[in-house]
Formats: sequence, structure tokens, C-alpha cells
Amino acid sequence: MLYGSLRERSYSKLLTLEAAQILEAMGAEVKVFDPKDLPQPDGAPDSHPKVHELRTLATWSEGMVWCSPERHGAMTGILKSQIDWIPLSVGAVRPTQGKTLAVMEVCGGSQSFNAVNQMRILGRWMRMITIPNQSSVAKAFLEFDEAGRMKPSAYYDRVVDVMEELIKFTLLTRDVKPYLVDRYSERSESAQELSKRVNQTSI
Repeated sequence: MLYGSLRERSYSKLLTLEAAQILEAMGAEVKVFDPKDLPQPDGAPDSHPKVHELRTLATWSEGMVWCSPERHGAMTGILKSQIDWIPLSVGAVRPTQGKTLAVMEVCGGSQSFNAVNQMRILGRWMRMITIPNQSSVAKAFLEFDEAGRMKPSAYYDRVVDVMEELIKFTLLTRDVKPYLVDRYSERSESAQELSKRVNQTSI
């Protein structure tokens, strides 16, 4: 699970932690990545401890949840930096391809969907199965109590719906992921490379 703010009282973090509790209650094993101290993309080597941690979690997971505040009508750079550190492939391992994704956002004012729409585009680019449902919490500062727990509301019910749908899509697709992500273009490219290797005119 990724969230997109470093504020001491971060509502995207609080929403992520609330969703994590829901997922755990449904039987999922959940890990939340803390973006603090993650360097900017290309600003540090891949061996940086936070980069290694993020990529390890991305590879480990069967599904992901991305949650961002909406800032200036867009997702935050903090969340985008986390996504930018996750490559499409690391050797033969593809950390995101074929995995499920749920997207959520928190808004300081009226409800908006700019951030979740952007995250959907990124999810598609990362070759993920982004579930149909999503969560956008308006005036998020009113939706959490002093302890950081989400108050009962239609917004909370939607978060439960989204997490439940994420579980369902993950269970439905986990055993057929190799089939879903198998592509003709990649198969034919591999065949061409093999042909070049075994039909060399000289060595």
C-alpha cells in the first residue's frame, strides 16, 4: 500500500491505514510503505535502502492500493516518485504486471476524481488490473477522529466496498495471471531472438 503525503497528520496515510485494517479483517496480509527518506527518481542508485524496500514490497505483493491527496488538481509528486521507482521489469521479474490495483484519494475541499483518474492511467501503464471501484473522500479533515480512525459515513462504506472488490479481483485473477499477461508480440520477439541465436552463419 502506497500513500502520497509526508505530513504529520496525513489524511492519505490515515485512509491507507484504515483500508489496511479492512483488508486484514478480510484475511489479507498487508504491508504499508513509508515514503519518508525515499529519494527522488534517478537521484540515488537502485541500491538505496528505501528503493530496495519499495521494490521488494512491489514484487512480494499480489495487489496494490495507491492513495494520494489531490494537490493542484493532481496526484502528489510523493506518490508519483514511488511509482516511478518501480520498474516495469527487473530482469525476468515484472513487479507490477498482472497484479490488481485499487486507487483512492483524499480531498481538502469538495469531492474530485483527478488524482484517481491519473492513478488509473499509471496503473494501465504499469500493466496492472485496476479494479472498477474507487474511493474519493471529500473534506477529509472532517472524516477522521482525533485518534486517526475514520468516522462512520458513506465514504467509509465506499472504502469497504473498494477493498472488498480488490480482494475479489485478486482471488479471481491470481491463478490465471500468466495467461492474462501473455502477449503475442513478446512471444514472437522471443522466437525471433531464438532464431537469430541458433541460425548464426558464423561463430
